[in-house]
Amino acid sequence: MKVYFTFNSRPDLQQQLIEHFPKVEFTFHSRIENEVLAEADVLVTYGEDLNDEHIKIAKNLKWIFVASAGIEKMPRKAIADRNIIVSNVRGIHKKPMAESIIAHILSLKRSLPYIYNNQRNKIWDKKGNPTELNGSTALIIGPGAIGAEIGRLLQAFEVYTIGLNRSGEDAPFMNETHKISNLAQQLPKADVVISILPSTEETTHMITYEHFQLMRDNAIFMNFGRGNLVQTDVLIRALEEKLIYHAVLDVFEVEPLPYDNKLWELDNVTISPHCSSHSSRYLERSLEIFKPSLEKWLNGETDIENQMDILRGY
Repeated sequence: MKVYFTFNSRPDLQQQLIEHFPKVEFTFHSRIENEVLAEADVLVTYGEDLNDEHIKIAKNLKWIFVASAGIEKMPRKAIADRNIIVSNVRGIHKKPMAESIIAHILSLKRSLPYIYNNQRNKIWDKKGNPTELNGSTALIIGPGAIGAEIGRLLQAFEVYTIGLNRSGEDAPFMNETHKISNLAQQLPKADVVISILPSTEETTHMITYEHFQLMRDNAIFMNFGRGNLVQTDVLIRALEEKLIYHAVLDVFEVEPLPYDNKLWELDNVTISPHCSSHSSRYLERSLEIFKPSLEKWLNGETDIENQMDILRGY
């Protein structure tokens, strides 16, 4: 069994794998080498380094483990045509992303940007107009693993949580859950609107200008899923017209966000460079998902954790 990592990881994590799976031949590279790829049975990748030609070369490949949640940049049709199993690290981001989101909300609620700016300018001024998170309502669009963790933390602040998913079935740590088709009806209720949706045909440009008109003028809008949820021009218009209080964006239609994009100039937006999931424990947590799946694979089992429908995108 040959397992090919197309990225380097910490030497101690590599050694743990080698010792735990003595019958597996591991290769760790910082880029794809076709000679190794051609013999690999299992590929471990971040996904963005794969193309159609790589799938043709990897004649022995049966399983791709993606050390990321998104697969939109992968050669999905080529993988599906070969019936290659794909799994990912769904859920791994829930701790760091939830902490990032809570940090941004508290920062805005407690006027931290105002305080930090005054400190830089040596200004003693108590007029930051802080508000409380306690007792507010949060609308979480996509209450999966990440959304549930956000809900759990928000409920500790006595925030009322409303979840929106495809089925409308109850989701963990949501006070109530509705179908995502009821978005328009739920938006006016929320002090904080948080999207953690993946990129699919259904979610592309799902949030429109009319949706921002339905939000409260003191609402915080947060996009931590994928940047194509809302057109950039629509978002800029909503912020310029102050239809909402503030937007916190971790993802964008074009990344990196172009230097001349008007979002950089607005004072009611926080730009986070797609880093909310970053953590010193990222690879460690990835391998915690990969190792039990590899155990199953070696035993001839294919019901591994976090299998994906590669064509649907999740």
